[in-house]
This record gives sequence, structure tokens and C-alpha cells, in this order.
Amino acid sequence: MKYNIAGIIVDMNIRFPRLRRQSEAYIYTGDRPADVTIRLDEAFFRDRLAENPHLDYDMIEYIYMGSEFYNALIHFNGMLLHSSCVVYNGEAYLFSAPCGTGKSTHTQIWLKRFEGSYILNDDKPAIRLTDKGIYAFGTPFSGKTDLNVNTGVPIKGICVLGRDSVNHIEPITAEDALFNILNQTVRPASEDVMDKLLTTLDSVMRGVPVYRLYCNMEPEAAEVAYSGMNRPAEA
Repeated sequence: MKYNIAGIIVDMNIRFPRLRRQSEAYIYTGDRPADVTIRLDEAFFRDRLAENPHLDYDMIEYIYMGSEFYNALIHFNGMLLHSSCVVYNGEAYLFSAPCGTGKSTHTQIWLKRFEGSYILNDDKPAIRLTDKGIYAFGTPFSGKTDLNVNTGVPIKGICVLGRDSVNHIEPITAEDALFNILNQTVRPASEDVMDKLLTTLDSVMRGVPVYRLYCNMEPEAAEVAYSGMNRPAEA
């Protein structure tokens, strides 16, 4: 069956409930041929299960179909950013950090504070360079939750998230952000594909403001983040 994920037509042989459920909103019934075909055969499942006995077939499919998609995304002027992405007033805000830092907790504060906001993808939004600008997209692959929406939204800002007792936000340069972003995306082994990723990342860093947000989990954190990313540029 074909799916439209981030504007890419993906043919996936989904067999198990979790990914089938989360992919329903992405089903594509048009005439475009598939841009990407992903197949996981029985031997693949057996090998992954031997390496990861704590997983079942359902989770193996969910994890590795996602991995195949995000590796393919690089060839379509796109990249994964391990982050929680919240949308407010038609603009996307991405909060990126290692697992356990509080990305999802922070974006949940936005949902409570800003009426009409929603989660585009709670863990693995796709970023693509489009003819309309730099967009974040929901995908069926959203980490531990099923919080994702099949749409694309222009990116207002990217925040590298850290914990602190006092909420404060500051803009950072692309050079300062590069290490953090590369640590939260797919890094292909192939030199040619890595070059494609770096080219896309360079465009993203040039086109999207990046910030470092230090925050606690109080409601004020969302206010500080939003205000900081919407502060008028200095003349």
C-alpha cells in the first residue's frame, strides 16, 4: 500500500497493528508512482529479533520501517530531527534534546497554555526544503506516542532544550547548534549521502533561527520560549 509521508509517496508492506494504525491518516490513493519502496521480509524480522529479544514483530516493524524512511528522506532534501514539534498559529516550533530531557513535557505545556496548538510529531518530525520554504512534517513514526498529524507547517524556530531552575532563552549561531543537531538526526555511513544531509542541514541552519532554551516544567516555560522565538529582530 502507498502512503504520502512528508510529500513523499512511500510503498510499505505493513503487517502489524501499531504501524498500520498510525499510518492510516497517510494512506495515498492517487496515481503517483512510489518514490520509495520499503520491504521488510521474514528473514529481516528474525535477524532483528535475535539481536533485540526484548522487541516483538510489531515494534521491530515500527522502528525499522521508520529508520528506512528517514534514511530515504535525505535524498529528498529532507532530514529527521529527533524533537517534539508543536504548532501554534500556523507555525512549527521544534524542541530537540537527548531522550529524557523533557521535550514532550515542554510541548505539553504549550498545549495547555496556547489554545489551538497541537503536536505535529512528538519525537521524529521530518524537515524538508520545499518550494514554499523550510517545513516540518508529521510522520507515522512518533516515538513512544501516536501524537502525529499528516500535514506540513513552516518552521518558525528550532530550540536546543536544556534543564534549569530559571527559564531563559537565547539565540545561538549555526556553528554552535551544529553539533547538537547532528547528534539528533540520522548520520549515514555513505560519504555521498552524508554530503546530501550536510547540504540540507546547511540550508536549514541558514533559513531557520536556532535557540538554546533552558527551562523548568512550569507554565512560564512556554511563555518564555514563545516570546523568545517571536522577538523582533534587532535593527
